[in-house]
Amino acid sequence: MRRVRPTPALPTSARVPEGRPLLPTWLRRAVAYGLALLVGVAVCWVVGALLLHLWLVSATLAVAVLLAALLWPAVGRLRRLGVLPAFAALVPLLLLVSALAGFGLLVWVRVNGQVGALAPALTEGIDNIRAWLTQGPLHLDGSQVDELRDQAVGFVYEALPSPVAGARTALNALAMAALAVFTVFFLLKDGPAMWRWLLERSPQRHRGRLDGAGGVAWHTLQNYVLGVATVALVDAVLIGTALFLLDVPLWLSLTLLTFFGAFVPILGATLSGVVAVLITLVTNGPTDAVIVLVVVLAVQQVEGNLLQPLVMGRALHLHPVVVLVSVTCGTLLLGIPGAVLSVPLVAVCYQVAEHLRTAPASSARDDRTPR
Repeated sequence: MRRVRPTPALPTSARVPEGRPLLPTWLRRAVAYGLALLVGVAVCWVVGALLLHLWLVSATLAVAVLLAALLWPAVGRLRRLGVLPAFAALVPLLLLVSALAGFGLLVWVRVNGQVGALAPALTEGIDNIRAWLTQGPLHLDGSQVDELRDQAVGFVYEALPSPVAGARTALNALAMAALAVFTVFFLLKDGPAMWRWLLERSPQRHRGRLDGAGGVAWHTLQNYVLGVATVALVDAVLIGTALFLLDVPLWLSLTLLTFFGAFVPILGATLSGVVAVLITLVTNGPTDAVIVLVVVLAVQQVEGNLLQPLVMGRALHLHPVVVLVSVTCGTLLLGIPGAVLSVPLVAVCYQVAEHLRTAPASSARDDRTPR
């Protein structure tokens, strides 16, 4: 009978202890982090594509969040006085909507009566510039200047709104305005309850850090909106006063353009100033245009050296290059809404990342979170 040799036992170093994983710990962690990164990138890509596809709704909701941050201090004061949450949210919102509607109606009445006469004035100004370029000290080629002149005049007349396009734009604006108003109201009324609902659905061990990150994000938004509104108001008052004293046509519209242009850091103030100088040049002449240019440059110096560091420094903590790149990318993606929303988005993301990096795992609730 043949004897079966026993299988030789494995050396002790080659045996796998019971319960020990086959893969080393560092490799398992690398695989887990890699999978989590891939899932995160996929989710961000899907959400980003959806937001870009519905960019009008996304931009409206983002603007509603900024308006809620602007009105929240007033709502908080009313709540501390014992006013019901619904009325505390409704009163500041109605005041803001009434002010915006009044300014919009006033601008519409003035612009509607002057925009038709402004196009010939702009054409005449362009013709004067053409004559100076061809007959003045530069002596440029007349054919090339005529081609540029025709393009500029065509752009001026194409910029005038047609009745059909104006009606469609008005309907879209009304729909988005209604969505923004309802969103702001419920954010002001039920914002704290919404935030608590989100926290309750997060892991318990991370709730403290998430709550603190939410407080930092909200505080950053409040500082940014209040700061940029202050800077915009100062710019609009100073430049608008100069335009009014010089009796520039559409001075009110240019003042509002200056105010809203300040919400786009760096580029907005520059472009609104250029428009004000050009309108003054073609309507009032070079002397008044030089005066407006000096006022615009002086206001921008005050803004850059005094207002921005004092008022906006706490909110942003961003290098000017980062601000400029953010505005450029936002403009390329979403146009004007992207230019307005890009900088606060980058500022909030930066502050939240800093909080999550420095805060302990069991961080307590941040008092700045809206209650």
